[in-house]
Amino acid sequence: MNELIIELSEINPRDFFGEHNAHIELLKKYFPKLKIVARGNKLRIYGDEELLEEFDKRFNMLIDHYGKFNKLDENTMERVLTSESQEQYDTSSASGEVLVHGVSGRLIKALTANQRRLVELMNKNDMVFAIGPAGTGKTYTGVALAVKALKEKQVRRIILTRPAVEAGENLGFLPGDLKEKLDPYMQPLYDALRDMIPHEKLESFIEKGTIQIAPLAFMRGRTLDNAFVILDEAQNTTHAQMKMFLTRMGKNAKFMVTGDPGQIDLPQRVVSGLKEAILVLQDVQGVGIIHLDDKDVIRHKLVKQIIAAYKRIETPD
Repeated sequence: MNELIIELSEINPRDFFGEHNAHIELLKKYFPKLKIVARGNKLRIYGDEELLEEFDKRFNMLIDHYGKFNKLDENTMERVLTSESQEQYDTSSASGEVLVHGVSGRLIKALTANQRRLVELMNKNDMVFAIGPAGTGKTYTGVALAVKALKEKQVRRIILTRPAVEAGENLGFLPGDLKEKLDPYMQPLYDALRDMIPHEKLESFIEKGTIQIAPLAFMRGRTLDNAFVILDEAQNTTHAQMKMFLTRMGKNAKFMVTGDPGQIDLPQRVVSGLKEAILVLQDVQGVGIIHLDDKDVIRHKLVKQIIAAYKRIETPD
C-alpha cells in the first residue's frame, strides 16, 4: 500500500479541514478506497498509486481555490471533486468580491462558482438568463447586482417583475386591492431588497419610482431605459409575454431573466416562454445563459437533497 503525505504550511488546518473535520469526511466519501488520516496540519493518505495521484490533483485544486477566495465549503468541494477540469469550477477572484454592503454590515457576494459566473456574465452582457432550481441564488444575486449598479450610478432605476401566475393558488380569492393581492406574490423580491437597502431608504426609492416592483403585464408598452430589469419566475411566461418583455429593452439597460423550468405553473399545452427563449437566443451575441444546479443551493442542506430526490422521479430513465 502506497502512502501520500500532505502538509498544510500556510493554511489554517481548522479552516481548511472544516468544523469537526467535515471536509475530511467529504473527501472520504469521494475517495472511499483510500484511507485518509488527519493529524494537526498533516494528511496521510494510503491506497493505490493511481488513486493517490488523483487525490493529490484534486486536493491541490482545493488549495488553489482556498488561496484565491480564502474560503472553502461543501458546495465548492463537491464541484471541485466532480469537475473534469478547472474551467468547470474556477472563476476570477474579482467575481467573488463583495457586491453590496447590506443592512447591519452584511457583506453580500456571490457564494458559489456558478453565482460568480453569473456575475461575470452580467458584467460582459446586457442580457443574461439564469436558469436553475429553487435556492440556487438566482434572484438574490440578480437583485444584488441591480442594487450595486444603482449605487454606482450605472443605472437610474431598478425594475423587478414577475408573471402573475399562481402556484396552484388563486389570487382572486385574496382580500384587498390589486397591490395588496400582488405584494405577497412579490415578497421574495422585497425580502432580497430589505437585506441590501435600509428600510427608510428602500421605501423612499419605491415611493419615487427609483425601484419598481410590478407584475409583468404592467411592462407592456414601456421602453425601459437606464434601468436594471429582472424578470423573475420567467418559466411562467408565455411566448407572447416573453417576447413582449425582451423587446422592452431600452438604452443603457441591463436585463436579467431568472427561472426554474422544473416549476412551471402554466396550463398544460402552453409552452414556457423561458424554455423557448433559451433555444431561440442561445447563439445571439450579447446574451449570456447560465445553468445553476443543486451544487449552488445555499438554503438548508435538506433543500439540495429534496431537489435531487425529485429529479430522480421527474427525469425519465
